[in-house]
Amino acid sequence: MSEAVKDPRFAPFYEKMKAEGLSDAAIFSFAHSYQELVSGASGMIEETSIVGVTELPDLEKDIRGKYTVNPALLGQTVVLKLNGGLGTSMGLDKAKSLLEVKNGDTFLDLTAKQVITMRNEFNTQVNFMLMNSFNTSKDTLSFLSKYPALVEDPKIELMQNKVPKIDKKTMLPAEWSANPHLEWCPPGHGDLYTALYGSGKLDALLADGIKYMFVSNSDNLGATLDTDLLAYFASANMPFMMECCTRTEADKKGGHLALRVADQQLILRESAQCAKADEPMFQDISRHKFFNTNNLWVRLDLLKQLMDSKGGFVPLPTILNGKTVDPQQDTSTPVLQLETAMGAAIECFAGAGAVNVPRSRFAPVKKCSDLLLLRSDAYEVNAASVLVLSAKCGGVAPIVDLDDKKYKMVQHLEAATKGGYPSLVGCKKVSIKGEVWLSSGVVFRGEVKVVNGSSEPKILPAAVYENTTVDLTDAVGLGPLRPFTLTTTPYNDQKPGTSGLRKKTKVFEKQPLYLHNFVQATFNALVATGTDLSDGALLLGGDGRYYNDVAIQSIIKMAAANGVRRIVVGQNGLLSTPAVSAIIREKGPNWQKCFGAFILTASHNPGGPEEDFGIKYNCENGGPAPEKLTDAIYEVTRTITAVKQCTDFPEIDLTQLGSSLVYCGDRSLCLVVDVISTTDHHIDLLKTIFDFPAIKKLVQRPDFSLKYDCMHGVQGPYAHKVMVEELQAGADCLINAVPKSDFNGGHADPNLTYARDICNVMGVDATGLPMPTASTPPCFGAAADGDADRNMILGRNFFVTPSDSLAILAAHANIIPFFAQQGGLKSVARSMPTSGAVDLVAARLNLNLFETPTGWKFFGNVMDSKTLFGGANFNPVICGEESFGTGSNHVREKDGLWAVLAWLSILAHYNADPAKPFVHVEEIVTAHWKSYGRNYYCRYDYEGVQSANANAVLAHLRGQFNTITGKKFGSYEVAKADEFTYVDPVDQSVSYNQGIRVLFTDGSRVVFRLSGTAGSGATIRVYMEKYEADPTKVQQITANALQELVAIALEVSNLKALTGFENPSVIT
Repeated sequence: MSEAVKDPRFAPFYEKMKAEGLSDAAIFSFAHSYQELVSGASGMIEETSIVGVTELPDLEKDIRGKYTVNPALLGQTVVLKLNGGLGTSMGLDKAKSLLEVKNGDTFLDLTAKQVITMRNEFNTQVNFMLMNSFNTSKDTLSFLSKYPALVEDPKIELMQNKVPKIDKKTMLPAEWSANPHLEWCPPGHGDLYTALYGSGKLDALLADGIKYMFVSNSDNLGATLDTDLLAYFASANMPFMMECCTRTEADKKGGHLALRVADQQLILRESAQCAKADEPMFQDISRHKFFNTNNLWVRLDLLKQLMDSKGGFVPLPTILNGKTVDPQQDTSTPVLQLETAMGAAIECFAGAGAVNVPRSRFAPVKKCSDLLLLRSDAYEVNAASVLVLSAKCGGVAPIVDLDDKKYKMVQHLEAATKGGYPSLVGCKKVSIKGEVWLSSGVVFRGEVKVVNGSSEPKILPAAVYENTTVDLTDAVGLGPLRPFTLTTTPYNDQKPGTSGLRKKTKVFEKQPLYLHNFVQATFNALVATGTDLSDGALLLGGDGRYYNDVAIQSIIKMAAANGVRRIVVGQNGLLSTPAVSAIIREKGPNWQKCFGAFILTASHNPGGPEEDFGIKYNCENGGPAPEKLTDAIYEVTRTITAVKQCTDFPEIDLTQLGSSLVYCGDRSLCLVVDVISTTDHHIDLLKTIFDFPAIKKLVQRPDFSLKYDCMHGVQGPYAHKVMVEELQAGADCLINAVPKSDFNGGHADPNLTYARDICNVMGVDATGLPMPTASTPPCFGAAADGDADRNMILGRNFFVTPSDSLAILAAHANIIPFFAQQGGLKSVARSMPTSGAVDLVAARLNLNLFETPTGWKFFGNVMDSKTLFGGANFNPVICGEESFGTGSNHVREKDGLWAVLAWLSILAHYNADPAKPFVHVEEIVTAHWKSYGRNYYCRYDYEGVQSANANAVLAHLRGQFNTITGKKFGSYEVAKADEFTYVDPVDQSVSYNQGIRVLFTDGSRVVFRLSGTAGSGATIRVYMEKYEADPTKVQQITANALQELVAIALEVSNLKALTGFENPSVIT
C-alpha cells in the first residue's frame, strides 16, 4: 500500500471506494491525486524550467508514404475512443458520442462504420474499444446493438472508474442524500491507464498479441486510424507518441507542448499550470508552437512496465476543478473534483515523442459553433465514413462564431435550425450575435455578420448573404410563435406508472407549473431519444374529465414553443384512448402522421375538481411509452428548471372542425392545429375489422335487444356512431351516453360495483348473480369506462368475467374477418393475474401464449415483435386483462368498443338463422365451460389503503416464501410461493416484482399485487382462481366455489389486521 493511501486523511475515501468495489489501481491513483491536493503542491510549471519545442516530424512532409504499411500491424492495434463524457456543457444528458452529426449519423455511428470499413479493406480484425463511464455505458451499448460485429466483442467496453467528490469545506467525501449518484464524478481521461490496468484489460490485450493502442476523443471525427502514423510509430519504437497541431491565435489560451530543461523530457503545460506572470510567454505561439490534439499512440507492453514499477498507476499531474455537488443546483454543496489528463503521460515515458499533424485530424465538437460547421455543407462524409472538408471550401474550413450565450446548448442550436442548416461552402467566416433562426435557404459567402440586439428570436430570411452585416434587431418578430422560457422548480412525485401520471386534480390545478413540468420533461426526453418534434404531428385528446380543456390549451402553447409544427386535436378535446392509438397508426398522409400523443385521462378513476386527473404519452406505434422513455421523463422531472411556452399563442376553438393556421410575424413560419372528428378514424378502422352487415342483421332481429352504458365517459359519441348510426339500433339502447367532466358524479369503472345502472337493467347483482327485474332484461349489455378502453360484458341475468370473455373471444376469433382473412388467430396474451381460461384455448388451438405483467405495453411488444424488433410475427393476436381490458393488434391499447363488437359478432354467428331460437350469452359461456372446463375466478380490491400498510402486506407475504411450501390450508397444499418476474421474449427486458403468487398443488392460486392506477393511496388487489374440469360442476356460484380459497388468502396475507379493512371495496 502506497504512503498516500496510508495517510489518515485519506481513510474515509479509501473506505468509500472499497465499498463501491473499485480496484486497488483506481484507489492508489486517486490517493496520489489527493496527496497532491493536501500537500499544497502548486502544480505550476514555471517558464524558466522549460523551453519551447520548435520542430516536430510532420505527418504530411516527413511521414506520409515513407513507411511500409504492414497490414499485420493492424491486427496488433486497438483503436480506443474516450466515451465517458455527457457533454453537459452543451446541455446533453447522454453520451456526447450519441449526438447526431451528419445525415442522421452520430459520432458513434461514423466511428463504428470507419472500423468496419477498415476491417473489410484490409481483411484484418481491427480491434475497437470504448472507454465508457458509469454515465454513458448503458446508452452507448444499447445504441451499438445495431453493429453486432462490434458490440458482441467482449473487449468492446472499458469502464472508466469513478472517484468521490470532495467537500470543499470539510475535505471529506461529499454527501448528497437527495441523489447519492452525484457524490461521484469521473476522474478525467487520465484514468484510461488506471482503468486498463485495474480491470485486467491491459493484460488481456497483451495476451491477445495487441501491442499498439491509438486513443482519441469520441467527438473528434478527424482522429481516424492512420496507417502511415501506425507504421511510423512502430518503426520508431517509441513508448508514447502525441499528435500535435500548430498553434494559432485562436489556440493561444490552451495548453502547449514543451521540453523540460532538467532532463530534456517532453511535457504538457496546461493553462492551470501557468503562473500569471508567465501568461504572456504561455500565449506566445512563436515560442510554444504546438498543442496536444489528444490523439495518442501508446505501446501497451511498455505501459505495463511503467505501471508495474509505479504500483499500478501512472503518476499524472492533478487538475483541480471547483463545482457544486449537484451541477444543476448552484446552491448545493461546493466540492472539488480531482481529474487527470491522459496526454500528461508524455512526461512519464522516457523516449516519448510527438508528431505535427494537419488540422483535419483535430475536429472536436466543444461548442455549438463546431457542431453547426460539421452539420453544414462545408463537411461531407466520404466512402470510408470519414467526415472531410468539402473540396468546395478550397482546403480551408469556414470559421463559425455563434453567440455563446444564445447557443450554449445543443437545444438552442436545434431550435434555431429547425428549418435546416445554412450553406457555408463559400464562406470564410460567419458571426452571429443574438438569437437568430436559420434555414437551408440561407447561403453565407465571404465574411458575414448577423446581429440581433432584441430580446426575442428573429428569423433570417432565406437569401444569399455575401461580405455583409445584417442587423435584425428591428425586424418583425415571431409574434404568437415566440417562445418564452418560464423558470420552474422540480417536483419529486412525477414518476409515470404503466398508465401515465395520475394525481388529484387539485395537484395539477394548484401546484405551479405541475402539468407544464411533466409535459416539458416529455418533450425533452423525446428530443434526447431522437424524436424530431417538427416532423409530423402531435395528437391531443382525452376523456373529457374536468381540467381537460385547460390542459389541452396549455399543451398546445408548449408544443408550439418546443418546435411542433402540426397539432391534431379531437373535437371538443375528446378522444378515447383506443381512438388515439388508431389515429396515430392509421391517419395520413405520411407527412402529417402523428409521432405521438398526450392522452388526458385517469381512465376509470373518478373525475371532477375533487377527484383525479391524468396524463400519459403514447409513442409512434400507438402504444404507451415504454419503460425506457418513462424513466427518461422521470429523470428530467427531478432536475427540470425551465419550461417553454408560446405565451401569446391564441386559444384554439375546439368545438369547430377544421384547421387553424397560426403564423409568426413575417409569415415565414406556421403552426397548424387540426381539429378532427372525435369518432371517424376509429370507427372507420373498426368497420374494416368486423362484418358490420352481419351485426346489423342481428341488431335488427325483433327478438334481440341491447343496452350500452357509457357511464358519462368519452365512449358516448363512439357508441352513438356505431350502435345508432351504423347498426340502426334505437337511441334508447344507450345509457349515460353524454360525456361529462365529472362523469355525472359517478365512478366510470365498468364493474359490478360501479356500473349499477347497466347491471340493474340486465338483472345482475353486485356479486354477478341473477336478480329480479321489473321487465325482461335485454339480450346483451355492456359498459365502458371513462376513456373507453375497458369493457364489461353482460347477458340477460348473466355476468361474463373478463377472463372468461378473453377465452371465449379467442375461441371464436376466426369468425371475425380481421382474423379469418389473415389466416386465423395466431397468438393470445394475458396478464399474469388474469385467469388461465385462455391458456386452455391456446393449448387446444395450438396458439402462442404469453403471460405478461399487468400493463398493455407488454402486449405491445408481442404485437410489434417483427416490425420493431425484427423478431417473429405473432400477429394476429388477442390480448386481455382481468381488469376488464381486451383488444387485438389493430391498435396498441385495449379497446372497449372492439370487445363489444367482437361479442356481437359471436352472437350474430350463433343467431344467423332467425328461424331458430335465439342463442343467448349465457348459453355460449356455459357451452364453453363444458368444453374447456371452468376457471372459477374472483378479484377483491381494497382501495385507498395507506401505502405503508399496503407495503406491510407484501412484506408479510415475502417473509413466508421459504417456509410456506408444503404447508396445508384445509383441502389445499402450497406448491410454491414467489414473486412474478417477467423476461420479455421479444426485447429480453426483465420486469421484477410483478405480483406475489401462492400456487397450490391442484393448480389453484392466489395472487397479490398493488395497482399503479389509483390517483391517491394504494389499491391492493387479491386474485383467487380454481380450475374445475368436471362438466357437471361448472355452474356453481363463484363465491361458493372459492369460499375456502378466499379464507386462505386472507389468512396467508394477514390483510385485515395489517390494513384495518374488514371487507374489500370492490368484488369482481
